[in-house]
Amino acid sequence: MSGDFGYLFVHHVEDPDGHGEQVFFSLSEGDDPLSWRRLNGNRPVLEPTLGTGGVRDPFVVRGDGEFFVLATDLRIYGGDRVPDAAGWDAWTRHGARAVVVWRSTDLLTWSAPWLLELAPPEAGMAWAPEATFDPDTGEFTLVWSSTLFDPADPGRTGDSYSRVLTARTRDFRRVTGVEVLIDRGVAVIDTTVHRVGDAVLRVSKDDSRRPDSLKLFAEVDHGDGFRVVAERIADDLFPDVEAPVVVHDERRDRWYLLVDQFSVRPQGYLALTTDDPLSGNWRPVPAGEFSLPANTKHGGILPLRAGEWRALAAAFGV
Repeated sequence: MSGDFGYLFVHHVEDPDGHGEQVFFSLSEGDDPLSWRRLNGNRPVLEPTLGTGGVRDPFVVRGDGEFFVLATDLRIYGGDRVPDAAGWDAWTRHGARAVVVWRSTDLLTWSAPWLLELAPPEAGMAWAPEATFDPDTGEFTLVWSSTLFDPADPGRTGDSYSRVLTARTRDFRRVTGVEVLIDRGVAVIDTTVHRVGDAVLRVSKDDSRRPDSLKLFAEVDHGDGFRVVAERIADDLFPDVEAPVVVHDERRDRWYLLVDQFSVRPQGYLALTTDDPLSGNWRPVPAGEFSLPANTKHGGILPLRAGEWRALAAAFGV
């Protein structure tokens, strides 16, 4: 087990009758990114104690000797801090513009959470934050989704749609360079970004609900701008998928795309695979070859290094 080994999946759980809107850890079975067990006796590892009191869409990123988990500040099930004007439209207009952040140096012991304000004042919310680290600059690049409203409309009563925004940070205490990254004129959410050789792969969800919606779509940039290489990914399997997670299995040189379906209970992820993620040709992984606890919801996967898999298994119990 020397070198890179295994994967950590941070996520929340679909649990309308309980409190699944916290951060749960799942660990791969050995180095297999298609087989998972939930850690910590099926209990959350990180509990939000500020903001709305719940988090969704957690993501984990590795920096220089440190790790950060960041998550949408949103609780839609129960609790006395759920907004009175509950409902997805209300949350896109008057949701939190900050995300919840935790820091660790070993993936085992985590700081108290804090709030990082991402979205500008004219935004209605900040959803599904993700980050990538550039070791050359020491900066993290963030992406997330926000509705944007006219500053002359402080009540946010006008029409809007979600764009994907980006910014930079060094410590997740403040951000700089906030700007729009994706604006297709219709709602786009859940963007994940990965470098593949000299190219960049971007997978997002067109959430417009129009007949010509791209639904889950992939874009590739070879240095001359992004172009769509796949649309309506997994649409023949489930009518609604979102929350894409891209995983590269380096030992087997396979790529996997995990997508979260929410139209059939129990909810949760299904897996697709390809040997060329830039082609847009994703094929379903047979159901018997993919194992993940039911109701695992929108999260992010971290490839682990020597000793980290063992340490997580020992600390939180497989």
